[in-house]
Amino acid sequence: MMNQRLHTIILLGCLFGITWVTSCRKKETDFQYVYNPTPYDLGLPSHFPPMVIPLDNPLTNEGVLLGRHLFWDKRLSGDNTMACANCHLPEHAFSDPSPFSFGILGEAGTRHSMPLQNLAYASNYFWDGRALTLEEQVLLPVQDPIEMHSSWPEALSKIKSDERYVQLFYEAFGVTKIDSLLAAKAMAQFLRTMVSGNSKYDKVIRGETTFTPQENFGFDLFNSLDGGDCFHCHGGTLSTDHSFKNNGLDVHPADIGRGAVTGIAADNFTFKVPSLRNLAYSAPYMHDGRFATLDEVINFYSVGVEHFSPNISPLMEFSSQGGVQLNPQERLALKAFLLTFTDDEFIENPKFRNPWP
Repeated sequence: MMNQRLHTIILLGCLFGITWVTSCRKKETDFQYVYNPTPYDLGLPSHFPPMVIPLDNPLTNEGVLLGRHLFWDKRLSGDNTMACANCHLPEHAFSDPSPFSFGILGEAGTRHSMPLQNLAYASNYFWDGRALTLEEQVLLPVQDPIEMHSSWPEALSKIKSDERYVQLFYEAFGVTKIDSLLAAKAMAQFLRTMVSGNSKYDKVIRGETTFTPQENFGFDLFNSLDGGDCFHCHGGTLSTDHSFKNNGLDVHPADIGRGAVTGIAADNFTFKVPSLRNLAYSAPYMHDGRFATLDEVINFYSVGVEHFSPNISPLMEFSSQGGVQLNPQERLALKAFLLTFTDDEFIENPKFRNPWP
């Protein structure tokens, strides 16, 4: 009798619930995505230091690919017109050729868009260092009313039904629920892969080529206390010490810089020391984009430094005489050396370009 009742229930279920059963089975069998993340091979240049990757956000091919899609997706902005890449253009060393970038409402920012390269070796991001990690940094532009003017719940509501993202998030993190923390992890992974280390300077360091006589003269000036005196802040493989300094741009600075973040008076009017890599592509220069050319920058450090700028760095050792006083020939040589930091392979790398059709 029990078997007869069971057979009846199964039969009724097949007759009246066949659509529901088929639908459930269809969803189960059609879900083809597999969570099997594979480690990303960075292939760091031999003369670069090891890269420290957060234990809770290892680099994977799947995570990097997801981050790349998010970086180039305009749906993250309030009106679907602006992606992160709009202010960080590959052909400009992932910076902006304008002194200030404009957000979706046409409002200009207050600082120049920083280049994106070798970010995994840094910390305290933005010109004022207000974001401690890359994962924290990538969350902020979406929410900034001057920039992308959206919110992460709003942005994610526009992409969570996109089957491409369902696949990308699952393959990267093994989840079907899309959230901002995972989005931030993916974009941080993508940014960590943006390593620039194959310029002429790098090839010289690796013994693959040599400087021209003029470049070599510029190299000596760069590393000489009695020359350009650049090495204190811009020495080493990465050409930055990642510190915050006031380089004497103004006697009365308008932007308080790092001090607004820390509340420490000694940090007032200091800004992140940028890398010198890919200067050929990243104009204009300084935190406010005031210098349109590299010649203007070199001229400033030669004769334009404001000695009485508040909290000027003690490393600006020749500020009392307006700068290091390079003559025209020395300025040309220093410029020639600085241009050896140009890494065309990085600028043109297809792995960093728009993945969307």
